[in-house]
Amino acid sequence: MRRILRINGDIPLMGSVAFGLIDRGTNLIQVRPSSSCPLSCIFCSTDAGPKSRTRRTEFLVDLNYIISWFERLVESKGISDIEAHIDTVGDPFLYPKIVDLVKRLRDIPEVKVISAQTHGPLLTQKLIGELEGRIDRINLSIDSLEEGKAKYLAGSDWFRIDKVIEAAKRVAQSSIDLLIAPIWVPGLNDEDIPKIIEFALSIGAGKIWPALGIQKYEAYRGGRKPKGVKPISWGEFYRKLAELEREFGVKLILSPDDFGIRKVKPVDPRLRKGEILNVKVLGEGWKVGEVLAVARNRVVTVLDSPPVPPGSLIKVRVIRDRDNIYYARFTGGV
Repeated sequence: MRRILRINGDIPLMGSVAFGLIDRGTNLIQVRPSSSCPLSCIFCSTDAGPKSRTRRTEFLVDLNYIISWFERLVESKGISDIEAHIDTVGDPFLYPKIVDLVKRLRDIPEVKVISAQTHGPLLTQKLIGELEGRIDRINLSIDSLEEGKAKYLAGSDWFRIDKVIEAAKRVAQSSIDLLIAPIWVPGLNDEDIPKIIEFALSIGAGKIWPALGIQKYEAYRGGRKPKGVKPISWGEFYRKLAELEREFGVKLILSPDDFGIRKVKPVDPRLRKGEILNVKVLGEGWKVGEVLAVARNRVVTVLDSPPVPPGSLIKVRVIRDRDNIYYARFTGGV
C-alpha cells in the first residue's frame, strides 16, 4: 500500500515534479494539487495508477496552501496574462476539491486562462456542469475510440471509452473549449489516430484553441514501456502529422503561440547544479530509491540515499536545477 502524504504547510510547493507548482519561464504555471491516478496506462511516462511498481508515496496538497503559493508566484512574475494549467502526474480530476481549486484560481485577476489535462475517466456530466463558466479548456486524451483497445491502452479493464466519448461531446457543446490529445503509440494505435481526428472535428472541438494536440510516445526512464514498441524520431513524427494535416485540413503541428504561451522571466533558482549542501529529510520520496528533503524553501528529491529518519540532515550534490525542479544525489551524513 502506498502512503498518502497530505501537504498543508512546512513542505515547500516548488522543487518537485510530483506536486505543487512548476514555473518553466513562461506565462503558464503548472498546478499539481495531487499525484494519484485511477488508470494504469501501458505507456505512462510517470508509472502512475494502481499497477505502479515504482511509486511508494502519493501527494495531496491542501487547497488554501496551494492557492497561497500560487498567488505569491504570480506576484513574483509580475505579468497579467497567466495560464493556470492543472496537469498532474496522475489525473487532476481525482483531486477531491478540483471544482473549488478552479473557482479559487478564477478569482485571481492575473489568471486569464485555466486549463486541465485528463484521460477522462472521472469527467462526469455533473462535473462538467460545475466547471462550465469557470474552466476555459480541457485537454482530453483519447487514445482509441474502440472499447477493447482503449481498455488495453489504459491498462484498466473497468475503463469505459463510451463514457469518455459522451463526456467529450458534452464538453464540446458547453462553453468549455475542448482539445483532444491522444498519445500516438507506434504499432498500437496508428490506425486510431485518423479516426480520433475525425471525431474531434465532428463534435466541434477547438472553438478557440486547436482542436487536436497529438502527443508523441516517449520511453521515459522510470515510465512504462509497452513490449515491442519503439519511439519514432521527432522528424518522422512531424512528417506523419504534416501528412494528416493535408488529409484533414486541420492544424496538427502546434507551437506555444497557438496557446498564447510566451517566455517571461522565471522564478530565480534557489539551488544550482553541482552545488553541495545540507538538506533536511522530510521522509520517503515519491518513488522507490528516493528521499524527499528541503533546502532554501524548495523541495529536493534525493537519489541513492540510505533510509534516514525524518528531520535528519544529509549532505547532497545537486544534479538537476532546471525549471526550479531539483534532484540531488546523496553524498553522506552531516
